[in-house]
Amino acid sequence: MDSGMTGLRMNELATDLADALEENAPQLRVRAQALPGGARVIDAGVETDGGYDAGLALAEICMGGLGSVAYTPLQIGGAAWPGVTVWTDHPAVACMASQYAGWAVTVDKFFAMGSGPLRAHARVERELFEKLGYAEEAMHAVLVLEGRTLPTDAVAAWVAQKARLEPSQLTFVVAPTASLAGGVQISARMVETGLHKIETLGFDVRRVVSAMGTAPIPPVAKNDLRAIGRTNDCILYGGQARYTIRAGDAELAELVSQVPASASRDYGTPFYEIFQRYGGDFYKIDPLLFSPAEVWLTSTESGRTFHAGGLNADVLTASCYET
Repeated sequence: MDSGMTGLRMNELATDLADALEENAPQLRVRAQALPGGARVIDAGVETDGGYDAGLALAEICMGGLGSVAYTPLQIGGAAWPGVTVWTDHPAVACMASQYAGWAVTVDKFFAMGSGPLRAHARVERELFEKLGYAEEAMHAVLVLEGRTLPTDAVAAWVAQKARLEPSQLTFVVAPTASLAGGVQISARMVETGLHKIETLGFDVRRVVSAMGTAPIPPVAKNDLRAIGRTNDCILYGGQARYTIRAGDAELAELVSQVPASASRDYGTPFYEIFQRYGGDFYKIDPLLFSPAEVWLTSTESGRTFHAGGLNADVLTASCYET
């Protein structure tokens, strides 16, 4: 296995990106503050406007500085959509050890899902990090929170204790789902969602060499619940991802049909409606739904590419432009 699986310094890279956010706060419409205990909080859409440039920075921080993110126009069903393209040569680490929102931060009444490279230092998700075989020991670490409330000193102290760090060593970057920056960073998860699906199917994601994908960016929704629907649908019905994998044709031919969102029993209607169908219980939704609409898997052994899924402009449009 590639020795690059260790020592990739995601927290250092993400801290540099967060420093740049703070240094350019007025231009990026973000706000940085230090909590009394010393933790840094960068608001990218809770009490500030944030914006598209902040969204790009947020997405790259989520990937621990190991992914590149850029805007791109997309054509879906004959209509023009604003879109985002993402690529990484370290998909298992950048996506699963950092970008995946796998850490539930719950302190008193505060709740947010945490992503970013602090996860690779704290490793509270022990089973996942044992599979990945990846760990970092950071002096300064970054956690991205998707939520509408800024973290308090109590939240910072709780996270620091779990991570074996002092609050002064932590940076939190926060944006709600229903915000410009929040929408961008979620659409930028199309590669990560596909990789997570591949891992769920029992395939070793460390064999994925490189990955690239695109997804449309949704218009800002009126509230976070509607935004959860739109951002998910941009991936489930508008996301495309390409993975280069160390595997033979037989493995990939069997795997590819299981990866797209259309392989799920819950596929076919806007995510907001699916969420309502299950009474707002996220965990009742088929976990195999969460994946890009369309995928390509390329074998490094044979050079053959296997394709499955397709875009669904009707559901995507119904979700993002409901009347």
